[in-house]
Amino acid sequence: MKEVVQISRNPSAGPDLQELVSRVALGDEDAFAGVYDAVVSPVTGVVRAVLRDQAQSEEVAQEVLVEVWRTSPRYRPDVGTAINWILTLAHRRAVDRVRSVDAAAAREHKAALLEQLPEYDEVAEHVEARLEREQVRRCLRTLTELQHQAVTLAYYRGLTYREVAEALAVPLGTAKTRLRDGLIRLRDCLGVTA
Repeated sequence: MKEVVQISRNPSAGPDLQELVSRVALGDEDAFAGVYDAVVSPVTGVVRAVLRDQAQSEEVAQEVLVEVWRTSPRYRPDVGTAINWILTLAHRRAVDRVRSVDAAAAREHKAALLEQLPEYDEVAEHVEARLEREQVRRCLRTLTELQHQAVTLAYYRGLTYREVAEALAVPLGTAKTRLRDGLIRLRDCLGVTA
């Protein structure tokens, strides 16, 4: 038969909260029932003061009491009273819940903002790329024949200066000069600033 544990303000009438917590640390379920009965109201009050929501307050209060059961071996009477230790656990857990809810709301807000961003406009990108290609072709037509050939061999076929010079049958210095002059004219035509 289970012993009924009652907490009394009169020490001679039964165990005090500190003694009950010490017994809970040893796994005494009856002592935990006494701790529960003694602290459930103050714990719920502390939690409700932070959360201001009845349902969440009750949930967090239950989490706190489970934490009391799990962590009671860590309670140190020399640091403070049992009720202060338990209410500190309650306050911390309530603050953690507020932070968690705030973080979740921030994540949801960020996700909503991302959903509002326009999707990648593939058609616009293709049109823009096509217009750029047309502008480059138009500017290439403004080059001299030797400049056009040198730029085409170097940038569209990937030839080196020496290979461009050999392909055009001109000295290396001439190939370099034609490439440089052609690129300057292209830059000016395309409106690119140096």
